[in-house]
Amino acid sequence: MTAEQKLKQIDTLLTQSQVLWRCRTFDCHDLPWQQQFPQLADAVWMLADEQLDDIDACQHRLNQSLLPALTADLIAQGQEWELELFAESATGAKLADAELLSISQTPQLLDDSDEAHFSAHIKGRKWQQINAFVAKLPVEQTPVLEWCAGKGHLGRLIAKAHQRQVVSLEWQPSLCQAGEQFADKWQLPQRFICADAFAGQSEQLQSEQLAVALHACGDLHVQLLKHACQAGTQKLVISPCCYHLIRDKHYQALSKVTQASQLKLSRAEIQLPLQQSVIANDKHKAFRLQEMAWRLGFDALQREVRQADSYLPVPAIKQSQLNGSFADFCQWAATAKGLELKNDFDWQHYQQLGLQRQRLTRRIDLVAHLFRAILEQWLLLDRVCFLEEQGYQVDLSEFCANSITPRNALISAFK
Repeated sequence: MTAEQKLKQIDTLLTQSQVLWRCRTFDCHDLPWQQQFPQLADAVWMLADEQLDDIDACQHRLNQSLLPALTADLIAQGQEWELELFAESATGAKLADAELLSISQTPQLLDDSDEAHFSAHIKGRKWQQINAFVAKLPVEQTPVLEWCAGKGHLGRLIAKAHQRQVVSLEWQPSLCQAGEQFADKWQLPQRFICADAFAGQSEQLQSEQLAVALHACGDLHVQLLKHACQAGTQKLVISPCCYHLIRDKHYQALSKVTQASQLKLSRAEIQLPLQQSVIANDKHKAFRLQEMAWRLGFDALQREVRQADSYLPVPAIKQSQLNGSFADFCQWAATAKGLELKNDFDWQHYQQLGLQRQRLTRRIDLVAHLFRAILEQWLLLDRVCFLEEQGYQVDLSEFCANSITPRNALISAFK
């Protein structure tokens, strides 16, 4: 099956299933699709609260928990969806032990002494990502352009391990300066260009070149793809990240397939693939659940105070603000939104309402998360098909295990 055919399949499934994953969760007072999908509603309420995070953390486990009920509802309705796409989206969770071990191991591109110095200022998982990414690059002498380089950690390893000329593009002068100091110390063929990737920069792309980007966010990696196609750059290797960090209010389709799609997605909707955490500890999870319950409790309170049945976004908070009482939190939130609260509210009542809505919200989110890997495939294949339309041969793969980073997709394009 071609990338275009696969993208059309996924586009059809996402269009059919919109009611399940395009929910404004905080506006819901019940499961918004429960009449259309009653068996799915029963299945999600049968799950214990204590199970939800573990199920949510693994796409394969999530599919096993919810797909039988969804399938039963579809059969009852006489509908046919391409449900095998769910199995394909969770293949990483079903790898054989040997394969999983192989993809999880960090390749060693330097000797022990060099690696110790190279990785000294890089967090463990980030160093593993950089190593795994570089291990997937073709070993040759084509010069490299590192897009959105930061301190140039990726480019520095390429320069050292492959002995290649590297130009690292970064807009923050302090990061360029730090990167140049590292490169000079190691006498590496790496130089920095301090410039804004959004302000042109197409002149940095050349035909005889390998352009790389590891986790350049949203429009930043899309800008690289467009510039590289215009310049006829021979090779591109990128790992996309943070699809929602775009300048437009809605996602701007790249390929002909997605341009013809009925799906017109908002920033919030294309953030769905990022709603998975594989590293949060128990304490962090507890704070997250408490914050969600308190925000929803305040939401119930503010709707009554304002006499307006609409959600009122509250600013981000520090974990320390959750150490006080629920009443303190509500007073803070009200002040932040210019509301005046009396002191005679039944705070326990609204705190309980918040907890009830938190349980509901988590289940609405869980069903939406059934589609997060498929939506990410839609976004990735949009990029793949766009590059193929520009004359590239493109490979879509993974460069590291999901446990190292959920954003482990690798797009390799060659003229």
